[in-house]
Amino acid sequence: MRRNRLAAPALALAAALLGCSGSHERQLRVSAAASLRRAFVQYAAQLRGITVRYSFAGSDTLAAQIEHGARPDVFASADTKFPRELFGEGLVERPVEFAANQLVLAVPVHSRMAALADLERPGVTVAVGTSTVPVGAYTASVLSRLPPTQRDALERNIRDREPDVTGIVAKLAEGAVEAGFVYRTDVLASRGRLRAIVLPKAVRPRVGYAAAVVRASPERAAARSFVTGLLYGAARADLREDGFLSPVRK
Repeated sequence: MRRNRLAAPALALAAALLGCSGSHERQLRVSAAASLRRAFVQYAAQLRGITVRYSFAGSDTLAAQIEHGARPDVFASADTKFPRELFGEGLVERPVEFAANQLVLAVPVHSRMAALADLERPGVTVAVGTSTVPVGAYTASVLSRLPPTQRDALERNIRDREPDVTGIVAKLAEGAVEAGFVYRTDVLASRGRLRAIVLPKAVRPRVGYAAAVVRASPERAAARSFVTGLLYGAARADLREDGFLSPVRK
C-alpha cells in the first residue's frame, strides 16, 4: 500500500515533466550500463518532449568518467556500488535501486554443458568480465564461494576478460569461447542462440541495478522524472519485457 501512495504523485510528476510537448524539447544525457541498452532505448522512444542521448558502457568506465568531470544527467549502473560511491563523493543525488537481474552461465544453445562443474574440464574456454566491471565482480563473487580445487580448475579455463557484458556475448556468438558469465537478460536477448545455466543458490550473487541524478545536471527536474519512470512509469514494462526483475526491497 505504501508503494501505491508513492506511485501516484511520482507518475503525476513524470507526466508534467516528460509528457508535455512543445517548442522547447528537453535533452537528457544518460550514462547507462551496457546490459540496459535495449530496455532504455525502448523507454526513450515513449517520452514526449524529450530527447535522450545515451552512452552505454561498463558501469565502472561510466562512473570513472563522472569522477573525472563528465556530466551526464543520469547515471544507471549494473550494480549499487558505483552510484553509492559517487553519492558519497557528492557527485550524484541519492541513488535508487530500480531493477534486479540474475548472473547465469551462458552457453551456445546446442552445447552439451549443463552445470557449473562442466567448466572444470581441461580445455573448456570461458569468458568473464574484468574485475572492475559489475559482471566481472559478480563472477568473482561466485568463484570465491567455490571449493578451492573447483575454483582453481575453472580459473585455468578463463581465456578472455571483457570490459562489459556485450563483449562476453560477442565472444560466445563468434564461437571464440564455449561459455561465459553474463546476465539472464543477455541470454533472453540472444533470441535462442544462447542457453542459460542457472547457478547454484549457494554461490549465486545478488544483482541489483541503481540509478542516480548527477548533481551538475542542468536538467535535474527532467532527470529526476526519468529516474522516477524507471520505478513506476513506462520503463517498468520495458524492463520486464527484457527479463529484468523488480528490485529487492530491503
